[in-house]
Amino acid sequence: MFSFLILSIIARNSTLTVLERVIKVGYLEIEETGVVHRFGSPKDDGSHVHITVRNDSFWPRMLLHGDIGFSEAYMAGDIEFDSDDDLESVMNLWLENESRMTGLNSLFKRFSSAVSGLTIALFGQTHTQARLNAIASYDLSNELYKAFLSKEMMYSCALWNDQECDGICGGDGGVQDNHLLPPHVGFHEQYAQLRKIHHVLRKARVKPGHRILEIGSGWGGLAIEVGSTELWCEVDTLTLSIEQKKLAEERIYEAGLQDLIRVHLMDYREIPPNFEKKFDAFISIEMVEYYQSYFKIMDKALKSRNAAAVITCSSFPEARYTGYQSEDFARKYIWPNAYLPSATVLINAANAASQGRLTVEGVENHASHYARTIREWDRRFVKNVTPELLVKDLPSVAKDPETFEMFRRKWRYLFAYAAAGMERGWLACHMLTFTRAVS
Repeated sequence: MFSFLILSIIARNSTLTVLERVIKVGYLEIEETGVVHRFGSPKDDGSHVHITVRNDSFWPRMLLHGDIGFSEAYMAGDIEFDSDDDLESVMNLWLENESRMTGLNSLFKRFSSAVSGLTIALFGQTHTQARLNAIASYDLSNELYKAFLSKEMMYSCALWNDQECDGICGGDGGVQDNHLLPPHVGFHEQYAQLRKIHHVLRKARVKPGHRILEIGSGWGGLAIEVGSTELWCEVDTLTLSIEQKKLAEERIYEAGLQDLIRVHLMDYREIPPNFEKKFDAFISIEMVEYYQSYFKIMDKALKSRNAAAVITCSSFPEARYTGYQSEDFARKYIWPNAYLPSATVLINAANAASQGRLTVEGVENHASHYARTIREWDRRFVKNVTPELLVKDLPSVAKDPETFEMFRRKWRYLFAYAAAGMERGWLACHMLTFTRAVS
């Protein structure tokens, strides 16, 4: 107990000192037991944030673990905001002062190294940490995703027109309303997702009767839309998720498309020999990994001529890309071992893996559209995700109020983290088109 008290005092003083130095844009208030620490200026046009500290564990978490410690403090309830909607403002404040935050990060690393033994003793096996680790590793339920995704169940960036974006998506970027869709539909994500699907199909030069290979089935949204239109294409779609395959096949059967769409429970690196050079189009929506083998499979599956491929993925802008990517909230709690490429990394990998047989046709960045999409997910998550919804698939989350609240906060933190990063250019969402020579 005495060791924790000393650590908390050191952590508080050190963190407050560094915050005083680095917060030059926006305004931050940290309140604890009636004392308010103020940083920046309330007259500044940047983000304004008020944080209330509910547990002294917040300070050691911050000092020992940096941004991961902050996320864990939020999930554990060590801190609160005036409103959960203020969470994205915290991300914005951090990004507004990012150039000076390196000092704070260096402080975290130095102090963490110096007291690494204490870290395990004080925090490694706590009840809170056990819960946080547990909710990070569940094979989550289809019901959860139904609750916050729109009807077509695309867990990826939608494309919004100017009216839907209120002008914040940076123009249409070549994104056009498909003739099958209402041209202006307010803030309805279903149509924005359908617009994305048809944009991808146009870029992939998909025509009636084509055969498509999709890596990453999701819940069948793209495959079903392809089969449901006048395109009537044959689709082979691959997934590693038993739950996704089950629901995708149910939806395909309900749409009467079981003769056109085949869902394979298969690693893309294990495609059978009869897939070689059989596909007119290769499509992968936010499922790109192991770039050399990935593009070798793309090269192997596409026909030698008159073929195209479209891939999309979360990525880094060129200026922020680095080969070394340290652990952060997303890598620890959402996508373990995730590695974000840049557009150049992907293009170079495609060129090397295909020995120049893939030609880059186009590169787009849909990051601002992704921010808009993520906020829609957050809104529906807050409205629809309840303990009752999760009782069947995630009983240990649903039946314990503290664990459910951590689970809820984890998802809200993810949405705020990603939306702010996308909107401010910290992250990107690249879509790349490749083609074969036309006969």
